[in-house]
Amino acid sequence: MKDKLFGVLQRVGRSFMLPIAILPVAGLFLGIGGSFTNATTLETYGLTELMGQGTFIYDVLNVMNQAGSVVFGNLPLIFAVGCAIGMAKAEKATASLAAVIAFLIMHSSIGAMIVARGGADQFIEGSISNVLGIESLQMGVFGGMIVGLGVAALHNRFYKIQLPAALSFFEGTRFVPIISSIVYLFVGILMVYIWPPVQEGINAIGALVQGSGYAGTWLYGFMERALIPFGLHHVFYLPFWQTAVGGTMEVGGKMVEGAQNIFFAQLADPDTTIFSVAATRFMSGKFPLMIFGLPGAALAMYRTAKPEKRKEAGGLLLSAALTSMLTGITEPLEFTFLFVATPLYIIHAVLAGAAYMLMHMFSVGVGMTFSGGFIDMFLYGILQGNAKTNWIWIV
Repeated sequence: MKDKLFGVLQRVGRSFMLPIAILPVAGLFLGIGGSFTNATTLETYGLTELMGQGTFIYDVLNVMNQAGSVVFGNLPLIFAVGCAIGMAKAEKATASLAAVIAFLIMHSSIGAMIVARGGADQFIEGSISNVLGIESLQMGVFGGMIVGLGVAALHNRFYKIQLPAALSFFEGTRFVPIISSIVYLFVGILMVYIWPPVQEGINAIGALVQGSGYAGTWLYGFMERALIPFGLHHVFYLPFWQTAVGGTMEVGGKMVEGAQNIFFAQLADPDTTIFSVAATRFMSGKFPLMIFGLPGAALAMYRTAKPEKRKEAGGLLLSAALTSMLTGITEPLEFTFLFVATPLYIIHAVLAGAAYMLMHMFSVGVGMTFSGGFIDMFLYGILQGNAKTNWIWIV
């Protein structure tokens, strides 16, 4: 039973990778577009005449900014589709269509119930938001996961269903969107009663995490690394990045929840003067670890390799170190010593927590899309300026 649950959680974690994979591209658009349409940045680098408002370059950059923003603004739907595709055993296209339909029906049902119960004033302040033009509950990516994972379960159960001859047109894969629509109509109704207490609980957990100070930040960093061998780290950090567990903040007159969402909302807001460290504490600790720490571990492994193996080890370790430094993808390095020197990996996880804690202590406000490599540090740290980010403390 325990092994089966563990396997399911691993599959859930892997299903998150499909929607997560789009974040670097969206972040690149938002990072470049948001940075170079910001009046302060243009003035700082003397680019106002070349790239200021009214120029063709400015218009292109503004398009990039909007293209990046729309991805982060619609992550719940993207996660619904991504989770359905990732968890579906076969006929994944049908699962993705069913997820979109179920997502829309669930939020439409919620919207109708909000009106029936007397409007948004009857709910917790900040708990109502606009989802694809529908007034609904602020469920964030949790809403997307509820749809994606639920639709995948329905899909895997019914995509081969056989119906009586009179209804044979609706059997098999055609039945999946139908049953998903019916189920999520009722899920939407139930969520109006279930989600507000859940939201209060999430807010309480978020307040506890936010109030735990540097010790909480260390624990977050330690757990994020410790779960990598089990493939569960995405399940762990995603609520901090995308839900109220990672904090809530009003940015540009709109309530935003989730550490990553707060950072990118601030990035797109021209009035931002300094990035929220309360949000970036769940991201900035990766930079010293991935740009400096793990490449240092690679050098140590190279230095201690047997002389006759050093050339072979050097080629492997150099490519893995460069991957870690530039992109923040660390598994190629971590898995070289995870199983052969497990005590060193435990030390590595402890030091990872320390990296997060130190970045919090030094008020480093550098966010990221997916990982903590130099590309993200350049876009969201160096390019934004030290006054807004304190990025120099990473070095």
